[in-house]
Amino acid sequence: MEGRIEKTTGLERRKARVRKKIRGTAERPRLNIFRSNKHIYAQVVDDAAGKTLAAASTKTKEVIEAVARMKKADAAKKVGETVARLALGKGISKVVFDRGGYIYHGRVKAVADGARGAGLEF
Repeated sequence: MEGRIEKTTGLERRKARVRKKIRGTAERPRLNIFRSNKHIYAQVVDDAAGKTLAAASTKTKEVIEAVARMKKADAAKKVGETVARLALGKGISKVVFDRGGYIYHGRVKAVADGARGAGLEF
């Protein structure tokens, strides 16, 4: 169908718009969020070097046992706390938050609150 617009096109456009303004550096890397229907992923990325410095999700071993019977928003908060702990362990205390085209609401906000609560500044 010619006039049909794909659902992911809007998300990709919003993601590009956010990414245009946000860049992660070695001093202040980017905390990136990806959200699927079932899981949530967070990683701290240095865009200058093109490296992932810390990552956590609802599928990592240390988080999966803790979030077994939690609601999705509570599990997202735990992911935020975990990624913050890993980043602080590598000497990263300040990050820029990349919401990845998603609305800053619900699980995305829960990851940010968990990371802030664990000591990350953004």
